[in-house]
Amino acid sequence: MSGLSTDYILETIEMIKQHHLDIRTVTLSISLRDCINSNIKKTGINIYDKITRLAENLTPMAKELEEEYSIPIINKRIAVTPISIIGESADEYDYVYLAKKLDEAAKAVNVDFIGGFSALVEKGCTRGDSALISAIPVALKETDRVCASVNLATSKAGINMNAVEKMGHIIKQCAQLTADKNGLGAAKLVVFCNSPGDNPFMAGAFHGYGEPECNLNIGVSGPGVIRAAVASLPDDADFGEVANKIKRTAYKITSTGELIGRELAQRLNVPFGVIDLSLAPTPAIGDSVANILEAMGLERCGTHGTTAALAMLNDAVKKGGIMASSYVGGLSGAFIPVSEDAGMIEAAKLGALTIDKLEAMTCVCSVGLDMIAIPGNTPAETISGMIADEMAIGMINKKTTAVRLIPVPNKKVGDYAVFGGLLGEAPIISVNKFSSEKFIKRGGRIPAPIHSLNN
Repeated sequence: MSGLSTDYILETIEMIKQHHLDIRTVTLSISLRDCINSNIKKTGINIYDKITRLAENLTPMAKELEEEYSIPIINKRIAVTPISIIGESADEYDYVYLAKKLDEAAKAVNVDFIGGFSALVEKGCTRGDSALISAIPVALKETDRVCASVNLATSKAGINMNAVEKMGHIIKQCAQLTADKNGLGAAKLVVFCNSPGDNPFMAGAFHGYGEPECNLNIGVSGPGVIRAAVASLPDDADFGEVANKIKRTAYKITSTGELIGRELAQRLNVPFGVIDLSLAPTPAIGDSVANILEAMGLERCGTHGTTAALAMLNDAVKKGGIMASSYVGGLSGAFIPVSEDAGMIEAAKLGALTIDKLEAMTCVCSVGLDMIAIPGNTPAETISGMIADEMAIGMINKKTTAVRLIPVPNKKVGDYAVFGGLLGEAPIISVNKFSSEKFIKRGGRIPAPIHSLNN
């Protein structure tokens, strides 16, 4: 990391100490395609052996870098080939067993999460896909570090509404099986439209089919740094000035992240993959995407103007980041996970932030309806309807969108749910009381849109 000016180093130290700049995650992405075996037990052993062999130095070397450069690396993670593919050739399916082997491997190498208990079903399900999806609730209940994801739609394939209906029930089951933890199982499950295969963030990380044998993807985050930059501007600074300030700050954040990522990849002797530019908040005060929007002049995140402010923020972060790295990927934008963002938690408590406003915000941000606590008695079909809406936004706009909802068992609107750690806490917010059941029961596939007649 030579060649950095003294001013740059001092500025970076200030961003770390004062404004929560960190490397949110280093994610080792591993192909498991050579682990496939007709014997499911042998497949599990192969998975464990490969992960522990390739990832044994990930956490120790990440900690070395933290100490050497005083830059916090919050999470160490692993992403693997979608397990629906890996288990499908077995004579007998046992996807819960495979989830447990993933969990054992994650614990053996001391990473925080392992992603890839996943299926890609935008046009339909194979037998393996169906078996994995059915196994998700039990798999997430009986493991600690495994995360699951299912891709339900793409801009080219349309929306698999049969799978959308199924996932409404699966999310409910995940929450119910972990009722003693406020439905925590549902917090480790996300459904996608246009899911990327190089995403370092959980719960949606998996090793895409076109990825190399193994590589390292980086997720860098600095909402607090961006907020401080915006807040430093005079109140009458116009939006062009605000955008330029965000771009310059995002450039610095991305440069720092790429330097750390490349150094760690070199020490691990694996290729550097991508840097994800996403602004990922935490429950810590001052590390909030909502607070950035409020620094622009909104009294509270969720009021009118919020979507416009978020659109500008997302675009400016990408423009600044892309100038700092030639290998940008993953999700790259601003996350709006309600329970993980202190400003959004407060806005939801005050009623400024509602499901409908959050859905509007997902049209312009990085992901979607994320880490939202809803009443435990919400019908599965209502959850499926919310998923369908979010899939449609992603499909039409050719962007990634996602849904991570927690129907908290035995909780109602106005109650509170605590998930702990980076998953944070959230008030239970209301959903539309009218039924989506007849719509969801139609099934089939919503066709892909025409993109040559946009308007």
